[in-house]
Amino acid sequence: MRGVQLTALSELPGVSYVMPVLNEEGYLESAVRTILAQDYAGEKQIVLALGPSSDRTDEIAAMLAAEDRRVSLVPNPERDIPIGLNLAIAASVHPVIVRVDAHSELTPDYTTRGIEALRREGAANVGGVMRAAGRTPVQRAIAAGYNSPYGLGGGAYHGDGTPGPAESAYLGIFRREAVDAVGGYDPIIRRGEDWELNLRIRQAGGLIWFEPALGVTYWPRASYKDLSKQFFATGAWRAVLTTRHPGETPWRFYMPGTLVLGLKLSLIVLVLQLVGLLPLSGGWAWFSLAYLAPVAYLAAVLFACTRLPGLHGPRERLLGLWALITMHLSWGTGFLYGVIGGAGRTVDKSRM
Repeated sequence: MRGVQLTALSELPGVSYVMPVLNEEGYLESAVRTILAQDYAGEKQIVLALGPSSDRTDEIAAMLAAEDRRVSLVPNPERDIPIGLNLAIAASVHPVIVRVDAHSELTPDYTTRGIEALRREGAANVGGVMRAAGRTPVQRAIAAGYNSPYGLGGGAYHGDGTPGPAESAYLGIFRREAVDAVGGYDPIIRRGEDWELNLRIRQAGGLIWFEPALGVTYWPRASYKDLSKQFFATGAWRAVLTTRHPGETPWRFYMPGTLVLGLKLSLIVLVLQLVGLLPLSGGWAWFSLAYLAPVAYLAAVLFACTRLPGLHGPRERLLGLWALITMHLSWGTGFLYGVIGGAGRTVDKSRM
């Protein structure tokens, strides 16, 4: 890995948007059309890396490519996101690379503002704010969890915040020189690939810049089952990244795993006390302190669900409560799985 050396950026550099796609028939067309509708006056190119979808995704992608010559397609038979991103980048031609997601919709000024920030700050990558949204009651509840610091731990791009250097960026508007300098996305890291790439860019001397004026609408998973699958995989790969880079890992990433350990310990104590193997008197009574974990968590999550943005009334709050619990426990369980045995071939099965 060589150091990041950035040349002067032209007034209207060409932009390549890269998007990995798998089973996204409900979101792909809208995501691509928001890219084509960008108010940016420079050249634009969209490269879709198509995994082996089992729905109408490929048909929709082919239709979009036939309609507009700026849309091109590359196969991604391995289906993994970082591999698809690398394939799309290799097929792209412009000096600015914008990572986009089929579940994301860019505001019209996203590219213009992002390139202004790249030039103004001399940054290697610029990212903005993820604003999760939902169409159904459950998806809106999940989106509220995304938009709350109680759901995802308060990363800068989940709130409006103030502009400044950041550890990572949501999606990202990259200088190609920076991506090339560090060798692109690590094909082994199947979740958390953005954080890992931005870490290597920072280590090579590049600046990651948070620009809250950049807005992206994100459509999260629409069911608790899919949310659980997604967060389990994310937790497992976060454990791998934590093992690789312990000194770079914020403390908040350890919290879900610690929570799950505390809940498991309280359950073990309960079972042992019920069968009489752990007396309730004498020195053994100290083990009952393990019950503080579920009691404290219940109190904390009940408080958090009253602070979820955009939710009103008992039913919506209850849906939000379940979204928070699903996020915390799925992520924490995946994290412990990754600590014990590594993530292996763990992938986000909600996309399959």
